[in-house]
Amino acid sequence: MNWTKKNNGDEGNYKKMNRKDLLEYIKDEIEEHIQIAELLLNDKGLQFKILQASLVMVESIKSGGTIFFCGNGGSAADAQHLAAELVGRFMLERRPLPAEALTVNTSVLTAIANDYSYDKVFSRQLQAKGKKGDILFAISTSGQSKNVLEAIKTAKKMGIKSIVLCGNNKETPLSLLSDYSIHIPSSKTPRIQELHIMAGHIICDEIERMMFSYGD
Repeated sequence: MNWTKKNNGDEGNYKKMNRKDLLEYIKDEIEEHIQIAELLLNDKGLQFKILQASLVMVESIKSGGTIFFCGNGGSAADAQHLAAELVGRFMLERRPLPAEALTVNTSVLTAIANDYSYDKVFSRQLQAKGKKGDILFAISTSGQSKNVLEAIKTAKKMGIKSIVLCGNNKETPLSLLSDYSIHIPSSKTPRIQELHIMAGHIICDEIERMMFSYGD
């Protein structure tokens, strides 16, 4: 059976795609995801970095700190997602934890972008809300995001430690400037994003285990 794409005048020529080919493509995508997950499974160094990030975040929270998340596009969604896991709950019924995504206030974001530049949308919020002992949790598939880099620079000046989730390039500005960097071993954006949320979930789980498994 062939699937056809209708020509509405602006979509180019008809294209015929075999259903078997489409199913093979889906299988290939799933296999690629599994292969990268297996790289994480066998990388003790990367697992230790995930544990380090969890420990640093627990230390900050126990000392009265807040976890600030930031990122762009899909990474902005991940920032909000992970902040929600901490403020709400992940797997355990427990007290809420102080976390905030710097991606959610559209009036703040557009005002800063309009009055200064988009590069400042996270750093200026961090200046307003952050304090020494907090954590900046930055997410970037490319490791090149200018506004995330500005936030990390601001964090350093304020005595705020930074954690970065990024791709396989360990020489990006974000990786080099951050205190802790977790590199997903892929250069393909969808795969990086999929494993970012996996790493983020593991971190949330570790935080709950360390803080609440024995009561708090």
